[in-house]
Amino acid sequence: MFEIPRPAAALARRRFLTVAGAATALAFTVDYRGRPEARAGGAALREDPFTLGIASGDPLPDSVVIWTRLAPKPFEPLSGMDRRDASVEWQVATDERFRHVVRSGVATARYEYGHSVHVDVRGLKPGRQYYYRFRAGRWQSEVGRTRTAPAGPSSGLTFAFASCQYWGDGYYTAHRHLAAEDPDVVLFLGDYIYEYGIAAAGGLRNVSTPVPSQFRTETDTLDRYRLQYALYKSDPDLREAHRVAPWIVTWDDHEVQDNYAGLVSKTNAPVEDFLVRRANAYRAYWENLPLRTPQPQGPDMRLHRRFGYGDLADFTVLDTRQFRSDQAQGDGWDPDSPARRDPARTLLGDAQEQWFLDGLRDSQATWNIVASQVVMSQMDLDPTAGQLFNMDGWDGYQAQQDRALAGLATRPNPVVVTGDVHSSYAFDLKRDVAGPTIGVELVGTSISSAGNGMDISPMGQKFLDSNPHLKLVNERRGYVVCRLTGSELRADFRILPYVDRPGAPVSTHRSFVVEAGNPGLNPA
Repeated sequence: MFEIPRPAAALARRRFLTVAGAATALAFTVDYRGRPEARAGGAALREDPFTLGIASGDPLPDSVVIWTRLAPKPFEPLSGMDRRDASVEWQVATDERFRHVVRSGVATARYEYGHSVHVDVRGLKPGRQYYYRFRAGRWQSEVGRTRTAPAGPSSGLTFAFASCQYWGDGYYTAHRHLAAEDPDVVLFLGDYIYEYGIAAAGGLRNVSTPVPSQFRTETDTLDRYRLQYALYKSDPDLREAHRVAPWIVTWDDHEVQDNYAGLVSKTNAPVEDFLVRRANAYRAYWENLPLRTPQPQGPDMRLHRRFGYGDLADFTVLDTRQFRSDQAQGDGWDPDSPARRDPARTLLGDAQEQWFLDGLRDSQATWNIVASQVVMSQMDLDPTAGQLFNMDGWDGYQAQQDRALAGLATRPNPVVVTGDVHSSYAFDLKRDVAGPTIGVELVGTSISSAGNGMDISPMGQKFLDSNPHLKLVNERRGYVVCRLTGSELRADFRILPYVDRPGAPVSTHRSFVVEAGNPGLNPA
């Protein structure tokens, strides 16, 4: 049987003690001793419902979202639940043994939202570590660890970023190593799932037990998207990375369909049909991740948002998929054209662009970190006198790219962090490749997508030869860890030698330092 590996802690059946507080953080005490067993849909839960793990996210100075989704049988219809809502108890404490519970309550896992739970825990203290757990019936989740953002002066911050984890291309060992870095926050920059069907052998995972048949088809319905998240979350290393730190997530294309653009599907399906698919995808995305944003309204969901980390850093999270114009000349690498430079074409949409530029203008933080799904730097694939641009990236929307870079140039220390390309890149960020450096762009490789990879391919060498502002190309799998102070940012590019089997070691391929007030990459 194809099953989710379950850590011993997840099977614990310890009962909660006295629980103080409520979901709204009102001060009252409830004693659960002697209370009848919590029920899900009228029937006691007979199997562990926390198979998909727990997570926290969207940290603010006084709050954080904690998440779980009840799924005793995650690969079956309704994930083993019935069509009724379920009650889930939750606690947040200052210690791992829960001797000092500071917030608690009961949330409703609603059938219509896949029995997911999103609790916005408020009234917390800034810059503090907290522990959290859930209980449904006699089943208790693992204990998660999270942290609020600081307020006011802040001396340092460690954040990691990652992206692109096609399940069939390998194991998520990179997430296990990322978890061990003990980051204050993790940015996930898109392609959390891929819409592709999974072969019986599990692709490069080459699993001994065949992947169930329901995963063989492409993902387009709500039930199928829910199944895909269950499959991806079956990897224990992904669950561990979620358990130990808050995540700030955004999507790219594969959460819906490869290289879709706003209302336009890759296959040019009728708009009304594609919007049904997009609505299914957005709904499942919200259900399966620790998001504060309200559940999507049909095919629309606001995902761009901003997070402040005291006076040290502002994080701006962009959405470069939902509002974009169709790619010019297809979505590959093409020569320059009037369509690429058309000022009416947009990657962000007009409203999000104005929000982005206004936020840059108003920021008082030392560092401005911009989370972008696709590469913002100008990038040429042709090492000769000609030019070839990626029409799916910022280069394919040159007018808005230039306005965004102009906005970043007004800030003293802009840093763009990016995923998408399954390679590690490091750029000196420039409005014009022959002009002055205004900041840096750090591009993280994939967790698993594209398999084991290599140090550098012939195409990677072309990129280096064609782009003098590009200082690093590596095509192994991994992630990036950034350590931030008021005076510098240090970026360590971690890589793994293989992902087609578990247990790969991690190493640091290259490290760079960026000095505050002195834009540009320096070898560490």
